[in-house]
Amino acid sequence: MAVLNERTTMAVGETDSPKPSTSNTLDVNNLIDSDQYPHGLRLVLLTGASVVAVFLIALDQTIVGTAIPKITDDFHGLNDVSWYAAAYFMTFGASQTSAGKIYKYYNLKWSFLISMLVFEIGSLICGVAPNSKTLVVGRAIAGLGAAGLSVGGTSIVSFTVPPAKRPMMMGIIGMTYAIAAVLGPLLGGAFTDRVNWRWCFYINLPIGGVVAVAVFFFFHLPAAATPLHISSAKKLLHLDPVGIALAMGSITCFILALQYGGNTYPWNSSVVIGLLVGFGLLAITLVGWEIRLGDYAMMLPRLYKQRSLSTTAPYQFFFMGSYLVLLYYLPIYFQSILGASPIKSGVNNLPLVLAASVFALAGGAVVMITGRAQQVMFVGSMLSTIAIGLIYTLDIGTSTSKWVGYQFFTGASLAFAMMHGLSIAQANVGPEDLAAVTANLLFFQTVGGAFSTSVGQAAFVNRLLATLPKTAPGVNPGLVLLTGASELHNVFPPDVLPGVLEAYMVGLKAAFAVAVAFSGVAFLCSLTIPLKKLPSHEPNETPMVLG
Repeated sequence: MAVLNERTTMAVGETDSPKPSTSNTLDVNNLIDSDQYPHGLRLVLLTGASVVAVFLIALDQTIVGTAIPKITDDFHGLNDVSWYAAAYFMTFGASQTSAGKIYKYYNLKWSFLISMLVFEIGSLICGVAPNSKTLVVGRAIAGLGAAGLSVGGTSIVSFTVPPAKRPMMMGIIGMTYAIAAVLGPLLGGAFTDRVNWRWCFYINLPIGGVVAVAVFFFFHLPAAATPLHISSAKKLLHLDPVGIALAMGSITCFILALQYGGNTYPWNSSVVIGLLVGFGLLAITLVGWEIRLGDYAMMLPRLYKQRSLSTTAPYQFFFMGSYLVLLYYLPIYFQSILGASPIKSGVNNLPLVLAASVFALAGGAVVMITGRAQQVMFVGSMLSTIAIGLIYTLDIGTSTSKWVGYQFFTGASLAFAMMHGLSIAQANVGPEDLAAVTANLLFFQTVGGAFSTSVGQAAFVNRLLATLPKTAPGVNPGLVLLTGASELHNVFPPDVLPGVLEAYMVGLKAAFAVAVAFSGVAFLCSLTIPLKKLPSHEPNETPMVLG
Protein backbone atom coordinates (compact mmCIF):
# COMPACT_ATOMS: atom_id res chain seq x y z
CA MET A 1 0.00 0.00 0.00
CA ALA A 2 1.17 3.51 -0.67
CA VAL A 3 -0.11 7.03 -0.77
CA LEU A 4 0.15 9.76 -3.34
CA ASN A 5 -1.13 13.29 -3.12
CA GLU A 6 -1.89 15.24 -6.25
CA ARG A 7 0.28 18.05 -4.99
CA THR A 8 2.80 15.91 -3.14
CA THR A 9 4.93 12.96 -4.13
CA MET A 10 8.40 11.83 -3.27
CA ALA A 11 11.00 14.40 -2.35
CA VAL A 12 13.35 14.97 -5.24
CA GLY A 13 15.81 17.43 -6.58
CA GLU A 14 16.78 18.96 -3.23
CA THR A 15 20.25 19.81 -2.05
CA ASP A 16 21.76 18.82 1.27
CA SER A 17 20.11 20.35 4.25
CA PRO A 18 21.25 20.50 7.86
CA LYS A 19 17.75 19.69 9.06
CA PRO A 20 16.42 16.17 8.84
CA SER A 21 13.57 15.71 6.42
CA THR A 22 10.23 14.73 7.84
CA SER A 23 8.67 13.73 4.58
CA ASN A 24 9.10 11.78 1.41
CA THR A 25 7.02 14.29 -0.48
CA LEU A 26 7.44 17.32 -2.66
CA ASP A 27 5.54 18.99 -5.45
CA VAL A 28 6.83 17.52 -8.71
CA ASN A 29 4.00 18.71 -10.92
CA ASN A 30 5.79 21.95 -11.64
CA LEU A 31 9.20 20.28 -12.04
CA ILE A 32 8.36 18.15 -15.09
CA ASP A 33 7.41 19.70 -18.42
CA SER A 34 4.39 18.15 -20.10
CA ASP A 35 6.48 17.04 -23.09
CA GLN A 36 8.79 15.08 -20.79
CA TYR A 37 6.10 12.59 -19.81
CA PRO A 38 6.21 9.33 -21.82
CA HIS A 39 3.60 8.77 -24.50
CA GLY A 40 2.19 5.92 -26.53
CA LEU A 41 3.61 2.44 -26.07
CA ARG A 42 6.21 3.60 -23.54
CA LEU A 43 3.50 5.09 -21.32
CA VAL A 44 1.41 1.92 -21.57
CA LEU A 45 4.37 -0.30 -20.69
CA LEU A 46 5.45 1.77 -17.68
CA THR A 47 1.98 2.21 -16.20
CA GLY A 48 1.26 -1.45 -16.86
CA ALA A 49 4.49 -2.43 -15.12
CA SER A 50 3.56 -0.33 -12.08
CA VAL A 51 0.10 -1.87 -11.88
CA VAL A 52 1.48 -5.41 -12.21
CA ALA A 53 4.09 -4.74 -9.50
CA VAL A 54 1.35 -3.64 -7.11
CA PHE A 55 -0.72 -6.66 -8.14
CA LEU A 56 2.12 -9.05 -7.23
CA ILE A 57 2.46 -7.48 -3.77
CA ALA A 58 -1.27 -7.70 -3.10
CA LEU A 59 -1.50 -11.23 -4.50
CA ASP A 60 1.30 -12.42 -2.23
CA GLN A 61 -0.78 -11.39 0.79
CA THR A 62 -3.78 -13.55 -0.12
CA ILE A 63 -2.66 -16.38 -2.40
CA VAL A 64 -1.03 -18.40 0.40
CA GLY A 65 -4.18 -18.82 2.50
CA THR A 66 -5.78 -21.63 0.48
CA ALA A 67 -2.39 -23.31 -0.02
CA ILE A 68 -1.51 -23.53 3.68
CA PRO A 69 -3.35 -26.81 4.39
CA LYS A 70 -1.45 -28.50 1.53
CA ILE A 71 1.84 -26.93 2.66
CA THR A 72 1.27 -28.43 6.10
CA ASP A 73 0.78 -31.80 4.39
CA ASP A 74 4.14 -31.62 2.61
CA PHE A 75 6.07 -30.29 5.60
CA HIS A 76 4.24 -32.53 8.10
CA GLY A 77 3.31 -29.99 10.71
CA LEU A 78 1.18 -27.08 11.84
CA ASN A 79 3.74 -25.30 14.00
CA ASP A 80 4.90 -22.76 11.43
CA VAL A 81 1.52 -21.82 9.93
CA SER A 82 1.50 -18.41 11.59
CA TRP A 83 4.99 -17.68 10.25
CA TYR A 84 3.85 -18.03 6.63
CA ALA A 85 1.86 -14.84 7.13
CA ALA A 86 3.78 -13.20 9.97
CA ALA A 87 7.22 -13.34 8.31
CA TYR A 88 5.94 -11.50 5.24
CA PHE A 89 3.96 -8.88 7.14
CA MET A 90 6.72 -8.36 9.71
CA THR A 91 9.41 -7.40 7.19
CA PHE A 92 6.94 -5.61 4.92
CA GLY A 93 5.62 -3.43 7.73
CA ALA A 94 8.87 -2.82 9.61
CA SER A 95 10.78 -1.72 6.51
CA GLN A 96 8.08 0.25 4.70
CA THR A 97 8.88 3.63 6.24
CA SER A 98 12.56 3.21 5.43
CA ALA A 99 11.71 2.01 1.92
CA GLY A 100 10.16 5.41 1.23
CA LYS A 101 13.39 7.08 2.32
CA ILE A 102 15.46 4.82 0.05
CA TYR A 103 13.67 6.30 -2.97
CA LYS A 104 14.37 9.75 -1.61
CA TYR A 105 18.12 9.32 -1.25
CA TYR A 106 18.95 6.78 -3.97
CA ASN A 107 18.24 6.38 -7.68
CA LEU A 108 14.54 5.58 -8.14
CA LYS A 109 14.98 3.25 -11.11
CA TRP A 110 17.72 1.13 -9.57
CA SER A 111 16.05 1.10 -6.15
CA PHE A 112 12.90 -0.29 -7.77
CA LEU A 113 14.83 -2.92 -9.73
CA ILE A 114 16.77 -4.01 -6.63
CA SER A 115 13.50 -4.25 -4.69
CA MET A 116 12.10 -6.45 -7.45
CA LEU A 117 15.22 -8.63 -7.32
CA VAL A 118 14.86 -9.07 -3.55
CA PHE A 119 11.16 -9.91 -3.97
CA GLU A 120 11.97 -12.44 -6.70
CA ILE A 121 14.73 -14.06 -4.64
CA GLY A 122 12.30 -14.41 -1.73
CA SER A 123 9.68 -15.93 -4.03
CA LEU A 124 12.21 -18.37 -5.50
CA ILE A 125 13.31 -19.48 -2.03
CA CYS A 126 9.65 -20.09 -1.12
CA GLY A 127 9.11 -22.08 -4.30
CA VAL A 128 12.08 -24.41 -3.84
CA ALA A 129 11.86 -24.58 -0.03
CA PRO A 130 12.69 -28.12 1.15
CA ASN A 131 11.26 -27.47 4.60
CA SER A 132 9.05 -25.11 6.54
CA LYS A 133 11.88 -22.99 7.97
CA THR A 134 13.22 -22.21 4.50
CA LEU A 135 9.74 -21.18 3.38
CA VAL A 136 9.51 -18.76 6.32
CA VAL A 137 12.89 -17.23 5.40
CA GLY A 138 11.72 -16.81 1.82
CA ARG A 139 8.53 -15.11 2.96
CA ALA A 140 10.55 -12.67 5.08
CA ILE A 141 12.84 -11.80 2.16
CA ALA A 142 9.85 -11.36 -0.16
CA GLY A 143 8.30 -8.97 2.38
CA LEU A 144 11.42 -6.80 2.30
CA GLY A 145 11.25 -6.56 -1.48
CA ALA A 146 7.51 -5.93 -1.41
CA ALA A 147 8.01 -2.91 0.85
CA GLY A 148 10.27 -1.35 -1.77
CA LEU A 149 7.95 -2.23 -4.64
CA SER A 150 4.90 -0.74 -2.91
CA VAL A 151 6.57 2.67 -2.74
CA GLY A 152 8.48 2.40 -6.02
CA GLY A 153 5.52 1.37 -8.14
CA THR A 154 3.44 4.40 -7.23
CA SER A 155 6.50 6.67 -7.41
CA ILE A 156 7.10 5.61 -11.01
CA VAL A 157 3.49 6.46 -11.79
CA SER A 158 3.98 9.97 -10.38
CA PHE A 159 6.86 10.56 -12.82
CA THR A 160 5.16 8.83 -15.74
CA VAL A 161 1.55 10.05 -15.77
CA PRO A 162 0.64 13.76 -16.10
CA PRO A 163 -1.23 15.25 -13.10
CA ALA A 164 -4.51 15.53 -15.00
CA LYS A 165 -4.56 11.78 -15.68
CA ARG A 166 -3.05 10.67 -12.39
CA PRO A 167 -6.33 10.28 -10.41
CA MET A 168 -7.58 7.76 -12.98
CA MET A 169 -4.29 5.87 -12.77
CA MET A 170 -4.40 5.84 -8.98
CA GLY A 171 -7.95 4.50 -9.15
CA ILE A 172 -6.76 1.67 -11.39
CA ILE A 173 -3.97 0.81 -8.96
CA GLY A 174 -6.41 0.94 -6.06
CA MET A 175 -8.71 -1.49 -7.86
CA THR A 176 -5.72 -3.78 -8.34
CA TYR A 177 -5.73 -4.54 -4.61
CA ALA A 178 -9.40 -5.51 -4.73
CA ILE A 179 -8.85 -7.74 -7.77
CA ALA A 180 -5.87 -9.43 -6.12
CA ALA A 181 -7.94 -10.05 -2.99
CA VAL A 182 -10.49 -11.91 -5.10
CA LEU A 183 -8.04 -13.79 -7.33
CA GLY A 184 -5.58 -14.71 -4.56
CA PRO A 185 -7.59 -17.51 -2.91
CA LEU A 186 -8.77 -18.79 -6.31
CA LEU A 187 -5.29 -18.89 -7.84
CA GLY A 188 -3.83 -20.37 -4.67
CA GLY A 189 -6.44 -23.11 -4.73
CA ALA A 190 -6.04 -23.73 -8.47
CA PHE A 191 -2.24 -24.01 -8.31
CA THR A 192 -2.39 -26.23 -5.23
CA ASP A 193 -5.10 -28.48 -6.63
CA ARG A 194 -4.05 -28.72 -10.28
CA VAL A 195 -0.27 -28.21 -10.25
CA ASN A 196 1.59 -27.66 -6.97
CA TRP A 197 1.41 -25.11 -4.15
CA ARG A 198 4.94 -24.00 -5.06
CA TRP A 199 3.51 -22.26 -8.11
CA CYS A 200 1.91 -19.75 -5.75
CA PHE A 201 5.47 -18.40 -5.54
CA TYR A 202 6.93 -19.43 -8.90
CA ILE A 203 4.28 -17.31 -10.65
CA ASN A 204 6.02 -14.19 -9.34
CA LEU A 205 9.23 -14.97 -11.23
CA PRO A 206 8.20 -14.55 -14.90
CA ILE A 207 5.73 -11.76 -14.17
CA GLY A 208 8.22 -9.85 -12.03
CA GLY A 209 10.86 -10.39 -14.71
CA VAL A 210 8.65 -8.76 -17.35
CA VAL A 211 8.05 -5.79 -15.03
CA ALA A 212 11.78 -5.40 -14.42
CA VAL A 213 12.56 -5.49 -18.16
CA ALA A 214 9.92 -2.84 -18.90
CA VAL A 215 11.24 -0.50 -16.20
CA PHE A 216 14.89 -1.11 -17.14
CA PHE A 217 14.46 -0.28 -20.82
CA PHE A 218 11.63 2.25 -20.84
CA PHE A 219 11.84 4.27 -17.61
CA HIS A 220 14.23 7.18 -18.02
CA LEU A 221 14.89 9.02 -14.77
CA PRO A 222 13.63 12.63 -15.08
CA ALA A 223 15.65 15.48 -13.61
CA ALA A 224 12.91 15.95 -11.01
CA ALA A 225 13.68 12.47 -9.65
CA THR A 226 17.32 13.22 -8.89
CA PRO A 227 18.02 11.87 -5.39
CA LEU A 228 19.20 14.13 -2.58
CA HIS A 229 22.95 14.61 -2.35
CA ILE A 230 23.89 14.08 1.28
CA SER A 231 26.60 12.10 3.00
CA SER A 232 26.38 8.33 3.27
CA ALA A 233 26.32 8.63 7.06
CA LYS A 234 23.25 10.87 6.94
CA LYS A 235 21.54 8.55 4.46
CA LEU A 236 22.10 5.63 6.80
CA LEU A 237 20.80 7.64 9.76
CA HIS A 238 17.61 8.50 7.86
CA LEU A 239 17.01 4.84 6.99
CA ASP A 240 17.08 3.97 10.71
CA PRO A 241 18.43 0.39 10.43
CA VAL A 242 18.63 0.13 14.23
CA GLY A 243 14.91 0.89 14.52
CA ILE A 244 14.10 -1.73 11.88
CA ALA A 245 16.23 -4.33 13.67
CA LEU A 246 14.63 -3.58 17.04
CA ALA A 247 11.13 -3.80 15.55
CA MET A 248 11.82 -7.11 13.83
CA GLY A 249 13.58 -8.49 16.90
CA SER A 250 10.69 -7.69 19.23
CA ILE A 251 8.12 -9.14 16.84
CA THR A 252 10.20 -12.30 16.38
CA CYS A 253 10.46 -12.83 20.16
CA PHE A 254 6.70 -12.44 20.51
CA ILE A 255 5.90 -14.89 17.71
CA LEU A 256 8.39 -17.48 18.95
CA ALA A 257 6.99 -17.26 22.48
CA LEU A 258 3.49 -17.97 21.19
CA GLN A 259 4.72 -20.74 18.91
CA TYR A 260 6.62 -22.52 21.70
CA GLY A 261 4.21 -21.89 24.58
CA GLY A 262 2.09 -24.91 25.49
CA ASN A 263 3.49 -26.85 22.54
CA THR A 264 7.27 -27.22 22.46
CA TYR A 265 7.74 -25.82 25.98
CA PRO A 266 5.37 -25.18 28.92
CA TRP A 267 4.11 -21.62 29.22
CA ASN A 268 6.03 -21.20 32.47
CA SER A 269 9.32 -22.45 30.99
CA SER A 270 12.40 -20.25 31.00
CA VAL A 271 12.45 -20.24 27.19
CA VAL A 272 8.93 -18.86 26.78
CA ILE A 273 9.27 -16.40 29.66
CA GLY A 274 12.64 -15.26 28.32
CA LEU A 275 11.18 -14.64 24.87
CA LEU A 276 8.29 -12.62 26.30
CA VAL A 277 10.71 -10.58 28.43
CA GLY A 278 12.89 -10.08 25.35
CA PHE A 279 9.87 -8.87 23.40
CA GLY A 280 9.05 -6.32 26.10
CA LEU A 281 12.62 -5.08 26.48
CA LEU A 282 13.15 -4.73 22.74
CA ALA A 283 9.82 -2.92 22.34
CA ILE A 284 10.73 -0.47 25.13
CA THR A 285 14.18 0.02 23.60
CA LEU A 286 12.58 0.69 20.22
CA VAL A 287 10.38 3.42 21.69
CA GLY A 288 13.35 5.01 23.44
CA TRP A 289 15.50 4.83 20.32
CA GLU A 290 12.83 6.40 18.12
CA ILE A 291 12.34 9.26 20.62
CA ARG A 292 16.10 9.82 20.75
CA LEU A 293 16.39 9.84 16.95
CA GLY A 294 13.58 12.38 16.56
CA ASP A 295 12.89 13.38 12.97
CA TYR A 296 15.47 10.91 11.70
CA ALA A 297 13.43 8.01 13.13
CA MET A 298 11.29 5.73 11.02
CA MET A 299 8.33 6.30 13.38
CA LEU A 300 8.57 10.13 13.75
CA PRO A 301 7.55 10.38 17.45
CA ARG A 302 6.29 13.97 17.14
CA LEU A 303 3.41 12.77 14.97
CA TYR A 304 2.03 10.69 17.84
CA LYS A 305 1.35 13.83 19.84
CA GLN A 306 -1.61 14.27 17.51
CA ARG A 307 -4.68 12.39 18.63
CA SER A 308 -5.63 11.65 15.04
CA LEU A 309 -2.63 9.30 14.73
CA SER A 310 -2.30 8.02 18.30
CA THR A 311 -5.90 6.73 18.19
CA THR A 312 -6.11 5.48 14.60
CA ALA A 313 -2.83 3.50 14.80
CA PRO A 314 -4.13 0.95 17.35
CA TYR A 315 -7.45 0.81 15.48
CA GLN A 316 -5.69 -0.17 12.24
CA PHE A 317 -3.51 -2.66 14.15
CA PHE A 318 -6.43 -4.59 15.61
CA PHE A 319 -8.91 -4.20 12.76
CA MET A 320 -6.58 -5.50 10.04
CA GLY A 321 -5.44 -8.21 12.44
CA SER A 322 -8.97 -9.58 12.75
CA TYR A 323 -9.34 -9.80 8.96
CA LEU A 324 -6.07 -11.66 8.42
CA VAL A 325 -6.87 -14.32 11.01
CA LEU A 326 -9.98 -15.16 9.00
CA LEU A 327 -8.13 -15.05 5.70
CA TYR A 328 -5.68 -17.71 6.91
CA TYR A 329 -7.89 -19.93 9.09
CA LEU A 330 -11.13 -20.13 7.09
CA PRO A 331 -9.34 -22.16 4.36
CA ILE A 332 -8.17 -24.57 7.08
CA TYR A 333 -11.81 -24.91 8.19
CA PHE A 334 -12.97 -25.62 4.64
CA GLN A 335 -10.23 -28.15 3.85
CA SER A 336 -10.02 -29.95 7.19
CA ILE A 337 -13.58 -29.91 8.54
CA LEU A 338 -15.54 -29.82 5.26
CA GLY A 339 -13.00 -31.84 3.28
CA ALA A 340 -12.91 -29.32 0.42
CA SER A 341 -10.16 -29.38 -2.19
CA PRO A 342 -7.83 -26.35 -2.34
CA ILE A 343 -9.60 -24.87 -5.37
CA LYS A 344 -13.00 -25.51 -3.80
CA SER A 345 -11.71 -23.82 -0.64
CA GLY A 346 -10.80 -20.76 -2.71
CA VAL A 347 -14.31 -20.68 -4.16
CA ASN A 348 -15.77 -21.06 -0.66
CA ASN A 349 -13.76 -18.00 0.41
CA LEU A 350 -15.25 -15.79 -2.31
CA PRO A 351 -18.18 -14.43 -0.23
CA LEU A 352 -15.67 -12.87 2.19
CA VAL A 353 -13.34 -11.29 -0.38
CA LEU A 354 -16.05 -10.23 -2.85
CA ALA A 355 -18.04 -8.50 -0.12
CA ALA A 356 -14.84 -6.84 1.07
CA SER A 357 -14.07 -5.55 -2.42
CA VAL A 358 -17.53 -4.06 -2.93
CA PHE A 359 -18.06 -2.57 0.52
CA ALA A 360 -14.59 -1.02 0.62
CA LEU A 361 -15.81 1.26 -2.17
CA ALA A 362 -19.12 1.81 -0.37
CA GLY A 363 -17.39 2.86 2.85
CA GLY A 364 -15.12 5.19 0.92
CA ALA A 365 -18.10 6.78 -0.81
CA VAL A 366 -19.89 7.38 2.50
CA VAL A 367 -16.83 9.05 4.02
CA MET A 368 -16.25 11.12 0.89
CA ILE A 369 -19.85 12.40 0.88
CA THR A 370 -20.33 12.93 4.62
CA GLY A 371 -16.80 13.45 5.92
CA ARG A 372 -17.76 11.29 8.93
CA ALA A 373 -14.92 8.76 9.01
CA GLN A 374 -15.07 8.06 12.76
CA GLN A 375 -18.75 7.16 12.62
CA VAL A 376 -18.13 4.76 9.73
CA MET A 377 -15.30 3.13 11.70
CA PHE A 378 -17.54 2.87 14.77
CA VAL A 379 -20.38 1.21 12.86
CA GLY A 380 -18.10 -1.04 10.80
CA SER A 381 -16.09 -2.35 13.75
CA MET A 382 -19.25 -2.92 15.80
CA LEU A 383 -20.87 -4.91 12.98
CA SER A 384 -17.67 -6.82 12.21
CA THR A 385 -17.41 -7.96 15.83
CA ILE A 386 -20.94 -9.34 15.57
CA ALA A 387 -20.23 -10.88 12.16
CA ILE A 388 -17.02 -12.59 13.25
CA GLY A 389 -18.94 -13.82 16.28
CA LEU A 390 -21.18 -15.63 13.80
CA ILE A 391 -18.08 -17.09 12.13
CA TYR A 392 -17.15 -18.41 15.58
CA THR A 393 -20.38 -20.47 15.57
CA LEU A 394 -19.28 -22.46 12.49
CA ASP A 395 -19.11 -26.17 13.27
CA ILE A 396 -18.72 -29.57 11.65
CA GLY A 397 -22.32 -29.71 10.48
CA THR A 398 -22.86 -26.04 9.56
CA SER A 399 -24.98 -25.57 6.43
CA THR A 400 -23.64 -23.90 3.29
CA SER A 401 -26.10 -21.02 3.54
CA LYS A 402 -24.74 -20.10 6.96
CA TRP A 403 -21.03 -20.03 6.15
CA VAL A 404 -21.75 -18.13 2.93
CA GLY A 405 -23.92 -15.57 4.70
CA TYR A 406 -21.62 -15.18 7.68
CA GLN A 407 -18.63 -14.60 5.40
CA PHE A 408 -20.47 -12.02 3.33
CA PHE A 409 -21.58 -10.13 6.46
CA THR A 410 -18.04 -10.27 7.83
CA GLY A 411 -16.34 -9.13 4.63
CA ALA A 412 -18.82 -6.29 4.15
CA SER A 413 -18.50 -4.93 7.69
CA LEU A 414 -14.71 -5.24 7.80
CA ALA A 415 -14.11 -3.56 4.45
CA PHE A 416 -16.66 -0.82 5.13
CA ALA A 417 -14.46 0.56 7.92
CA MET A 418 -11.00 -0.79 7.11
CA MET A 419 -8.98 2.12 5.72
CA HIS A 420 -10.54 5.28 7.13
CA GLY A 421 -7.99 5.65 9.90
CA LEU A 422 -5.65 6.76 7.12
CA SER A 423 -8.12 9.42 6.00
CA ILE A 424 -8.38 10.85 9.52
CA ALA A 425 -4.63 10.85 10.12
CA GLN A 426 -3.87 12.39 6.72
CA ALA A 427 -6.46 15.11 7.14
CA ASN A 428 -4.77 16.41 10.27
CA VAL A 429 -1.22 16.85 8.99
CA GLY A 430 0.40 19.12 6.46
CA PRO A 431 1.53 17.98 3.01
CA GLU A 432 5.09 17.57 4.27
CA ASP A 433 3.98 14.82 6.68
CA LEU A 434 1.51 12.93 4.48
CA ALA A 435 3.89 10.19 3.44
CA ALA A 436 5.29 9.83 6.96
CA VAL A 437 1.93 9.52 8.68
CA THR A 438 0.73 7.04 6.05
CA ALA A 439 3.84 4.88 6.41
CA ASN A 440 3.43 4.88 10.20
CA LEU A 441 -0.19 3.72 9.99
CA LEU A 442 0.67 1.05 7.45
CA PHE A 443 3.40 -0.16 9.80
CA PHE A 444 0.82 -0.75 12.54
CA GLN A 445 -1.59 -2.31 10.07
CA THR A 446 0.85 -4.87 8.68
CA VAL A 447 2.42 -5.64 12.07
CA GLY A 448 -1.10 -6.15 13.40
CA GLY A 449 -1.46 -8.95 10.86
CA ALA A 450 1.77 -10.55 12.07
CA PHE A 451 0.63 -10.43 15.69
CA SER A 452 -2.93 -11.62 15.11
CA THR A 453 -2.01 -14.63 12.98
CA SER A 454 0.56 -15.64 15.61
CA VAL A 455 -1.94 -15.34 18.46
CA GLY A 456 -4.48 -17.24 16.35
CA GLN A 457 -1.99 -20.04 15.73
CA ALA A 458 -1.12 -20.31 19.42
CA ALA A 459 -4.80 -20.47 20.36
CA PHE A 460 -5.51 -23.04 17.64
CA VAL A 461 -2.68 -25.43 18.54
CA ASN A 462 -3.11 -25.17 22.32
CA ARG A 463 -6.86 -25.80 22.24
CA LEU A 464 -6.41 -28.63 19.73
CA LEU A 465 -3.86 -30.37 21.97
CA ALA A 466 -5.97 -29.83 25.09
CA THR A 467 -9.12 -31.26 23.48
CA LEU A 468 -7.67 -34.22 21.58
CA PRO A 469 -7.25 -36.55 24.61
CA LYS A 470 -10.97 -36.12 25.33
CA THR A 471 -12.35 -36.57 21.80
CA ALA A 472 -9.80 -39.06 20.41
CA PRO A 473 -7.94 -40.59 23.37
CA GLY A 474 -6.17 -43.23 21.30
CA VAL A 475 -4.65 -40.77 18.84
CA ASN A 476 -1.11 -39.48 19.17
CA PRO A 477 -1.28 -35.64 19.39
CA GLY A 478 2.10 -35.40 17.69
CA LEU A 479 0.72 -37.26 14.67
CA VAL A 480 -2.16 -34.79 14.41
CA LEU A 481 0.24 -31.85 14.43
CA LEU A 482 2.44 -33.53 11.83
CA THR A 483 -0.52 -34.24 9.56
CA GLY A 484 -1.49 -31.46 7.18
CA ALA A 485 -4.98 -30.02 7.49
CA SER A 486 -6.16 -31.32 4.12
CA GLU A 487 -4.81 -34.85 4.79
CA LEU A 488 -6.80 -35.57 7.94
CA HIS A 489 -9.46 -37.51 6.02
CA ASN A 490 -6.79 -39.70 4.38
CA VAL A 491 -4.52 -40.35 7.37
CA PHE A 492 -6.97 -41.17 10.17
CA PRO A 493 -9.35 -44.15 9.95
CA PRO A 494 -13.12 -43.62 10.05
CA ASP A 495 -13.42 -44.76 13.66
CA VAL A 496 -11.16 -41.99 15.04
CA LEU A 497 -11.58 -39.27 12.39
CA PRO A 498 -14.72 -37.72 14.00
CA GLY A 499 -12.84 -37.23 17.27
CA VAL A 500 -9.87 -35.66 15.50
CA LEU A 501 -12.15 -33.32 13.54
CA GLU A 502 -13.97 -32.35 16.73
CA ALA A 503 -10.66 -31.39 18.36
CA TYR A 504 -9.66 -29.53 15.19
CA MET A 505 -12.93 -27.61 15.32
CA VAL A 506 -12.29 -26.58 18.92
CA GLY A 507 -8.89 -25.27 17.85
CA LEU A 508 -10.37 -23.38 14.91
CA LYS A 509 -12.98 -21.81 17.17
CA ALA A 510 -10.14 -20.56 19.38
CA ALA A 511 -8.52 -18.92 16.33
CA PHE A 512 -11.85 -17.37 15.36
CA ALA A 513 -12.21 -16.11 18.94
CA VAL A 514 -8.93 -14.25 18.47
CA ALA A 515 -10.43 -12.55 15.41
CA VAL A 516 -13.50 -11.60 17.47
CA ALA A 517 -11.27 -10.17 20.20
CA PHE A 518 -9.16 -8.14 17.77
CA SER A 519 -12.27 -6.71 16.13
CA GLY A 520 -13.78 -5.93 19.54
CA VAL A 521 -10.66 -4.05 20.64
CA ALA A 522 -10.75 -2.14 17.35
CA PHE A 523 -14.33 -1.15 18.18
CA LEU A 524 -13.19 0.17 21.57
CA CYS A 525 -10.38 2.07 19.83
CA SER A 526 -12.92 3.69 17.51
CA LEU A 527 -14.55 5.29 20.56
CA THR A 528 -11.34 7.24 21.24
CA ILE A 529 -10.98 8.65 17.71
CA PRO A 530 -11.91 12.35 17.37
CA LEU A 531 -15.45 12.94 16.11
CA LYS A 532 -14.31 15.89 14.03
CA LYS A 533 -15.64 15.92 10.49
CA LEU A 534 -12.96 15.54 7.84
CA PRO A 535 -12.03 18.87 6.25
CA SER A 536 -13.00 19.44 2.65
CA HIS A 537 -10.28 19.11 0.06
CA GLU A 538 -10.03 20.48 -3.42
CA PRO A 539 -9.90 17.65 -5.97
CA ASN A 540 -6.22 18.27 -6.65
CA GLU A 541 -5.34 18.11 -2.96
CA THR A 542 -7.04 14.88 -1.98
CA PRO A 543 -4.67 12.18 -0.74
CA MET A 544 -5.29 8.89 -2.47
CA VAL A 545 -4.69 5.79 -0.42
CA LEU A 546 -3.98 2.68 -2.42
CA GLY A 547 -4.91 -0.78 -1.23
